[in-house]
Amino acid sequence: MKILLVGEYSHLHNSLKEGLKALGHEVLIIGLNDGFKNFPVDFPIQKKWDSGLLKKIKIAIYKISGFDISSYLIYCQFLKFKNQCSGFDVVQLINENSFQCAPSFEKKIISHLSKNNKKLYLLSCGYDYLNVKYCFENPDFKSVIPLYLNHKIDRKSFGNVLKFREKAFFKLHQFIYENCRGIIASDFDYHLPLQGNQKYLGLIPNPINTEKLTFQPLKTTDKIIIFHGINNDNYLKKGNDYFEKALEIIEAKFPSKVEIITVRSVPYAEYINLYNSCHILLDQIYAYDQGYNALEAMAKRKVVFTGAEKEFEEHYKLSENVCINAIPDVNYLVNELSFLIENPEEIIAIGKRARAFIEENHHYIKIAEKYIQKWAEN
Repeated sequence: MKILLVGEYSHLHNSLKEGLKALGHEVLIIGLNDGFKNFPVDFPIQKKWDSGLLKKIKIAIYKISGFDISSYLIYCQFLKFKNQCSGFDVVQLINENSFQCAPSFEKKIISHLSKNNKKLYLLSCGYDYLNVKYCFENPDFKSVIPLYLNHKIDRKSFGNVLKFREKAFFKLHQFIYENCRGIIASDFDYHLPLQGNQKYLGLIPNPINTEKLTFQPLKTTDKIIIFHGINNDNYLKKGNDYFEKALEIIEAKFPSKVEIITVRSVPYAEYINLYNSCHILLDQIYAYDQGYNALEAMAKRKVVFTGAEKEFEEHYKLSENVCINAIPDVNYLVNELSFLIENPEEIIAIGKRARAFIEENHHYIKIAEKYIQKWAEN
């Protein structure tokens, strides 16, 4: 098969590409490389006029005329690749705003992809219309939405979520649903809101290339190393404020037993190796399931604080922890960290189970086979 993957967040499409290519398929990626993370793509699209003086000029023009220069320039870049983005058996969008354009330009691009290729599919692995709608209608659902509802995050900082409540993005959502063969969720945070939807094809876990993610067995006889990687743009949305408060207490409680490493907004190629020496990695709080950073760290036998709610445990029939469920409660986080520091043998045991879990449920070739089957069935 000839497959075009559109967009890249968190390395998902790159790992899927590796799995598909291992099965003998031809695969290319078009899209932005997710900012500072700088993921590789075959047909790179850059978001221009997005900083400094040019951004101020862009905003002024938009306020006066409603014309978005950044979106127009992304569309122009796509046009240079349009012939190379035709004739594929499968095109998969990473979400409903894969090119980060205004809906009018996003529609133009998707219209070309739909008309000039055989099948179009949509992934739900981030914010989209239905996910955001569900979270607002169910404020007890574990998500970032209560941060906004409780005024912890202001409207401007929450713009990348709130845009999916706008009429233009609702129409974009309808347009994509009319033109795609179906939607696939990458984990439980997106699976649960989609249940019962006619277009929903089911959950396919994130693909992880375990062959690239090697590990060295760690000793727990010296200090326990805790790694905290922060994306400044998503500081509150990932629960980093709770993690930092917990780490302050842990550092004071175990001054001779722990070492804490904190990094901020580093490129993916650098980030993936910065935590090699750690025993424990703090990932995110407002989730039912593990995101990409967590899964890759679990493949490296780290004990990861992330989403691991009962829905996740029941689905995979887990009787023992493969990671630690994180919640917005500093005392809880301190207690969980303290237990691990005081019982280092548990760190080794969870790390082994984490690696085995990834190999069984997230192996990139196994996952690629599931995508091929799903695309063939629909």
